[in-house]
Order: sequence, then structure tokens, then C-alpha cells
Amino acid sequence: MTLTIPFLRDYISRQRYAVISSNGPHGTPQSALVGIAVSESLEIYFDTVDTTRKIANIRGNPRVSLVIGWENEQTLQYEGLADLPEGAALTDLKAIYFRAWPDGPQRQSWKGITYCRVRPIWLRFSSYVEPQLIEEVHFPVR
Repeated sequence: MTLTIPFLRDYISRQRYAVISSNGPHGTPQSALVGIAVSESLEIYFDTVDTTRKIANIRGNPRVSLVIGWENEQTLQYEGLADLPEGAALTDLKAIYFRAWPDGPQRQSWKGITYCRVRPIWLRFSSYVEPQLIEEVHFPVR
């Protein structure tokens, strides 16, 4: 089996959470659990408040990695570039995110609520159930 975008999107959309890792101010790795949504182009979206370490880290260095899924001996490693969209891009992000998280609109009243987008650069899907599959996908940097 060869990985396809529809397969990966379906896999990600069945996951509720991911662990995101970013680089702290002194290059130290920092990780956090986030609730995720995925776009057709495999962009990952999540919300958080702007006082979190991950947002400070992303503002300083947009390179992040995520681990998505870990049940049934299947997981997706995801490396990408994060940003904080505004305008029409933010409106589009929220539409997708709120479909995955119907309680998301309620959080818009939170002080400092921020929405993050991660665009994929490199993915590795690993399945250790038969038939085993470990395959990588590379994306152009945008």
C-alpha cells in the first residue's frame, strides 16, 4: 500500500488529539497536548491561549512536530511550519476546526484565544500491524 492524501486525512480526522513539540527560547524541546482538526491539504489546526509556551515558541521559530495517534500500533509523525492566520485564512480555519470541535465557538470568548495552523513538510505513517507499513511523504515548503 502506498500512502495517499485521502488516507492520511482520514487517519488524522479520526484522531482527537496530538502532542505538539516546539523549541523553547534556549532550544529546549517543549511538548503539549492539543485538540486537532485537519484540512483537505493536511494542515493541522488547533486553538490555545496566547500565553502558552507553544505560542511563544512558534512566534520565535515556526518549526514544530506532532505525534498523531498511538492506538493499535499505528502513529503519524508530522513535521511542519506553524503560523497564526488572520483574515480570510482564519475564517476558513475556524470553519474546519469548529466542525471537529463543536464547543470551539464557546472558547472564542476566552481571553487571548488564538488559532494555529501547521502546514506539513514531512510525514511518516507507521503501522506495526500486519501488513506492516512505514512510509514517508514530503511536501514542498510554502
